[in-house]
Amino acid sequence: MAFVVQAHIDDHTLSVTTETAKQAFAKAIEWQAAHKLTCVTISDGVRSFTITDFASAMAFLEIANTVGDDRRPKVQE
Repeated sequence: MAFVVQAHIDDHTLSVTTETAKQAFAKAIEWQAAHKLTCVTISDGVRSFTITDFASAMAFLEIANTVGDDRRPKVQE
């Protein structure tokens, strides 16, 4: 799945497409923290997230995957 990161500088919009959520998150953080760009968003093609909302969504997904792993039957060796 592709992710689009967008940000604004002056009256211009910058955007980049990444292949993974982690790459998109890293680019968004770089643009906001290092380059001081504003209105940084990450889109998955359906929804658009702020950096904070995207971090929360990634964390919830990670938690759900961890809980899902714990509920799978254990195979005895």
